[in-house]
Amino acid sequence: QRRLLAIIAEDVVRLDRLISDISDASRVDAELSRTPPEPVEIGPLMETLAEIHNSTRDEDDPVIKVDLGPGKLRAAAVEGRIVQVFRNLIGNAVSFSPPRGAIRLVVRESPDTVDIAVEDSGPGIPPAKLESIFDRFYSERPHGERFGQHSGLGLSISKQIVEALGGRISAENRRGDDGGVIGARFVVCLRKA
Repeated sequence: QRRLLAIIAEDVVRLDRLISDISDASRVDAELSRTPPEPVEIGPLMETLAEIHNSTRDEDDPVIKVDLGPGKLRAAAVEGRIVQVFRNLIGNAVSFSPPRGAIRLVVRESPDTVDIAVEDSGPGIPPAKLESIFDRFYSERPHGERFGQHSGLGLSISKQIVEALGGRISAENRRGDDGGVIGARFVVCLRKA
């Protein structure tokens, strides 16, 4: 009986997460159509996210380092939603990075955009999945992670937010000098403000 109750309780938490994420996905477009983008300074935002993670992480969790380009870069965004995108990307990077690994947040300027990369030191993304990882309910999780920890909507919602702001998001594998995969890189390109 206790085992069954534990299974039911776990399923309730999983279903609650799924319903919350589906609800959030359905609200994003409506919210962003009513909320005009404003200039958001990207460097301090990345530093704050890194500081929150690094000061609350478990001993074996990866450390986040921030690599800011020169100058103050501002992007046209809705701050709360863009924070949601990067919290999701950082959460994924933490999940896939080895114990005490490194995650880098790299901010660079292009002619029309501010480009922010989240780089991890995990196993990378299966080449055939580089596009489908942004599909709703797609979930490629680390080996050994319990089923139902994620709804499979995080990257889909992130893409929805970024594209609603007139930006783009992509994923690729990082490669070492020998050509082998040394991690994954997610790049968010947002219009300059």
